[in-house]
Amino acid sequence: MRTTTGGSAKDLMSNWRWWICSLLFFATTINYMDRQVLSLTYEEFIKPQFHWTDADYGTVTSFFSIFYAFACLFAGKFIDWIGTRKGYIISIIVWSVGACMHAFCGVAALKVSGLVALSFSTVSVYLFLLCRGVLALGESGNFPAAIKVTAEYFPKKDRAFATSIFNAGASVGALVAPLCIPPLAKALGWEWAFIIIGGLGFVWVFFWIFMYKKPEESKQVNQAELEYIHQDDAEEAAEKAALAQEKSIPMLQCLKYRQAWAVILGKFFSDGVWWFFLFWAPSYFDNQFGAKSTTALGQLLLITLYSISSILSIFGGYLPKFFVEKKGMHPFDGRMLSMLIFAFFPMCALLAQPLGVSLNSPWWPAILIGLSAAGHQAWSANMYSIVSDLFPKSTIGTLTGMASLAGGIATMAIQKIAGNLFTFAENAGSAFTFMGFEGKPAGYFIIFCYCGVAYLISWAVMKALIPRYKPVQP
Repeated sequence: MRTTTGGSAKDLMSNWRWWICSLLFFATTINYMDRQVLSLTYEEFIKPQFHWTDADYGTVTSFFSIFYAFACLFAGKFIDWIGTRKGYIISIIVWSVGACMHAFCGVAALKVSGLVALSFSTVSVYLFLLCRGVLALGESGNFPAAIKVTAEYFPKKDRAFATSIFNAGASVGALVAPLCIPPLAKALGWEWAFIIIGGLGFVWVFFWIFMYKKPEESKQVNQAELEYIHQDDAEEAAEKAALAQEKSIPMLQCLKYRQAWAVILGKFFSDGVWWFFLFWAPSYFDNQFGAKSTTALGQLLLITLYSISSILSIFGGYLPKFFVEKKGMHPFDGRMLSMLIFAFFPMCALLAQPLGVSLNSPWWPAILIGLSAAGHQAWSANMYSIVSDLFPKSTIGTLTGMASLAGGIATMAIQKIAGNLFTFAENAGSAFTFMGFEGKPAGYFIIFCYCGVAYLISWAVMKALIPRYKPVQP
C-alpha cells in the first residue's frame, strides 16, 4: 500500500529499488560465470575428450567474441522495443539455454560424426560454435537491460553508484567461477557444470517475474520512494526535448571525424587483452605450471588474479577526478593523463613469463597478470567517458556500438591467433624459439609481449589523432 508523504517522508520511504539492484547484480554475476565455464573446463575435460587443439579452442572463443560484439549493436534497441521486463527475461533465458546446450555437444557429436564422414573433433567444434552463438546472443542483452532498469529505478545522483553495484557482478562472477565450476566438473562431469551454472539463470527469472514491475506499478514502492525516484523527471524531460533537437551524426558519417577513429582504434588495440586473459589464464597455469583448475593451487591463482584486477580497477574512476578537482586540469586532459598511467600497468605482463619460469613459481604470473588486467579495467572505464567528452549525446550510443564492434573484431583476432600460435609452437617444440623460450612457452611470451604494449600503442594512436581537446560539432 502506498503512503502519502509528510514531514517524515524519508523515514517512511521504502527501499525496493535496492532489491531490484541486487537482482541486476546477480544477473551480471551469472552472466560472467556462464561464459567462464568453457575456459575452466577446457584443459582438463573438453580438450582430451574431444581431441581439440588450442587452435580449435581459439576458433570457438574468437567466434563468441565477434558474435557477442555484433549482437551488442542491436541488443539495446531490442530492449527499448520490447521493454525491460520481457527483454531481460528473454535475454537470460536465451543465454541460459545456450549455456546448458554445451552439455549435449558430446552426445550430438558422436551421432553426427557417425552419420557423416567428419571427424569427431571437427563436429564438436561446430556444435560448440552453435552453443556459444546462442550464449552470446542472450548475454548481449544483460548490460543494456540493467542500465535501463537503473534509469527507471534510480534518480541521477544514485545511478552511478547503482551501476557500480551491479557491474561488480562481473568481478564477483570471475572470482566465484574458479571456486565452483572445476569442482562441479570433477565431481559430476563437465556436462553438469554447464547445466548447473546455466540453470542459475532460470532461478533468477523466477525472482525477476515476481519482483520486477515498473516503479509506478509495484506494490513494494510507496509514494515517498516513488517521488524520490522521479525527482529528476522535469529536468530529464527538458534534456530529452533538447536532445530531440540536437543533430545526430549517422554511423558512416562518424568515420569522417578523427575523434571517432581515435575511440575506435583505441578500443581495437586494447580490448582483446582482457578477453585473452579471461579465456586463456586457466589453460596457461595448467600448461606452464601444472596448476589445474580443479586443484586448490589452480583456483587460488585465478582468484588472486581477478581479486587484484577488481580491487585496483576502482582507481579508474578516482584518478581523473583527482586530476580535475585537485590539480585543476581540464576533464579531457585529466582523463588522457590517467589513461597514460593505466597504459603502463599491462606492461607487467612482459615480466610474467620470465619471472614465473626463472623462479619456477606461478604466483608471479598470477600477480603480474592481475595488475595488467586491473590496468585494462581502469582504462576501459575512461574509454567510454572519452566518447561523452567528444561527441554530442545523440551520437554517444552510435559511436559506443562502433567502438565495441572494433574491440570485438580485435578480440576475435587475438583469440584465433593465440590458438593457432600455441598449437604450432607445441607441435614445433624446441624448433620454435622466442627470447630464450622454446615451444609453447615461447608462444605464450609472444602474446604476453603484445598484451604488455597494446595500451601504450592505443594511447599513442589516440593522442596523435586528438592532440588536444576538440569536441565534435556537426
